Amino acid sequence: MGAEAEGAGGASRTADPAEAAEARRVVVPPGVANAIRLHAAEAYPNECCGALFGNDAVITEMLRLPNVTDEGPRRRFLVLPADYRAAEAHASETGAELAGFYHSHPDHPARPSRYDLDHAWPFFIYVIVSVRNGEPRDMTSWRLRDDRSAFVADVLIVQEAGIGTRESGETASVPGS
Repeated sequence: MGAEAEGAGGASRTADPAEAAEARRVVVPPGVANAIRLHAAEAYPNECCGALFGNDAVITEMLRLPNVTDEGPRRRFLVLPADYRAAEAHASETGAELAGFYHSHPDHPARPSRYDLDHAWPFFIYVIVSVRNGEPRDMTSWRLRDDRSAFVADVLIVQEAGIGTRESGETASVPGS
């Protein structure tokens, strides 16, 4: 097993070259990426959260969800069971899968925190957008290992309309609108 790396205030993630080579490619159209960024900017200085829909790691839609944490939305987010059920129902109605969730990290890197690690499920995509002084910055995608020990960075690809694709890794910025 490879070494573990930890980002500033982030949860462990793998630094194993073999896992990096197996990183899942998550494709997001620019309209969805821009909608996530807009939600993050509007929620600042609080965290925003929402659901991601699509199939086979190709995200086709996002849905804003209320952040109702009792711990304070500045540093945490919580999706209520009723909102989760509504997201599942939306997926069923549209023929898509509930692929995962997104949230923002106000004035912190777009890396999973220990709290994120403790509350994640292995089968979902987790997109995180960093917001600095109200401006969306880096956007990253993660998945939880099956053993729940760490996150693995995905390769986030924002499709550019008619131009092909642009890839973003853990520290690269996704083009904004």
